[in-house]
Amino acid sequence: MKKNLYLILICLSIMIASFSLYKIFLWILDSHKVNTIQKEVTQEIIIPEETPIHTENINPPENTSDDYWDYIKMDLLSVDFNELKEKNPDTVGFIKVNGTNINYPVVQTDNNDYYLDHAFDKTYNSAGWIFADYRNNMVDFDKNTIIYGHGRLNNTMFGSLKNIINSDWYNNKDNYIVKFSTPKENTLWQVFSVYSINVESYYLKTKFNSDEEYQAFLNTLKSRSKKNFSASVNSGDKIITLSTCKDVAGSGRVVMHAKLIKKETR
Repeated sequence: MKKNLYLILICLSIMIASFSLYKIFLWILDSHKVNTIQKEVTQEIIIPEETPIHTENINPPENTSDDYWDYIKMDLLSVDFNELKEKNPDTVGFIKVNGTNINYPVVQTDNNDYYLDHAFDKTYNSAGWIFADYRNNMVDFDKNTIIYGHGRLNNTMFGSLKNIINSDWYNNKDNYIVKFSTPKENTLWQVFSVYSINVESYYLKTKFNSDEEYQAFLNTLKSRSKKNFSASVNSGDKIITLSTCKDVAGSGRVVMHAKLIKKETR
């Protein structure tokens, strides 16, 4: 009996080890695939900034010490969306976050599930892709535009977003910028809050019943931040929210919020 039990335990151990190795192999394979796709879709699609039809600084703050006044001098990101949309018609934008590896096309469909396990080329992939909340208007932007991505351990997708809660990131003013380009316009967003939090839905609201409700929402987001950024926010601002898992278990979230400060019509 003891000998049989011992053999069973050995067999179970071998099976568990084999399954674990198989899962690791699939994870590496999926990571390789999305890295290849990223290189393909980002190669030669970043183009020199076009002469804009119209440039607008958004909701300038009264506070002259706000870094806003320095950031609006920055060049914006311009992208060849014709090529991207040929590869995937779901493409709605392209995002780049300073101080991270985030440099991806953004897709959107009619749900928040599909791109959790499908890559940009729409093949099944556990790494998923960077996608916008299905509730958001990606042409005119809502009060709160939400972008999601997996927090991959190899820093692909939104894996490097976890950098934002480290002092090396949030103590560097050069990092406080998100560039987001759409087929309609190129935009610039100034970071005003970064934090980690347990899983919740509060910061994922996209609609508000009044300016007062929205202002209270913004105040809450800013109060959560690990860093007291110079950027002020008020009900006249539109914001972008980036959200990813804090760890493999998915027990928490790492979140960034930035406000729209400049846009150029393409």
